[in-house]
Amino acid sequence: MNLFSTNIAYAATPELDKFIRNVDRLIINPIITLLFAIAVVYFLYGVFQFLWASASEEKKTNGKSHMLWGIIGITIMMSVWAILGIVMRTIGVTGINPQQGTVELR
Repeated sequence: MNLFSTNIAYAATPELDKFIRNVDRLIINPIITLLFAIAVVYFLYGVFQFLWASASEEKKTNGKSHMLWGIIGITIMMSVWAILGIVMRTIGVTGINPQQGTVELR
């Protein structure tokens, strides 16, 4: 008997598995997709603002700022995605497919 660690009983139920899959599929994946779309739209807004504001230096600077923050947002999200993939492969996590948004719970 080990007195310095707690014994934890894990109970997996089909209802909990279904709930976690539904949260992933219906809440988390759409939020991630929405954030990517917002970052791309923000970047494109900056591009259009930069191109159509040839006379105003202030609008050009504002467009450059939008493009920069859009690229930073996309880069951060892609970096998190890549780090997650590296960690999953390193520790041998199986049953998770981020591209399809599916999770196999065992």
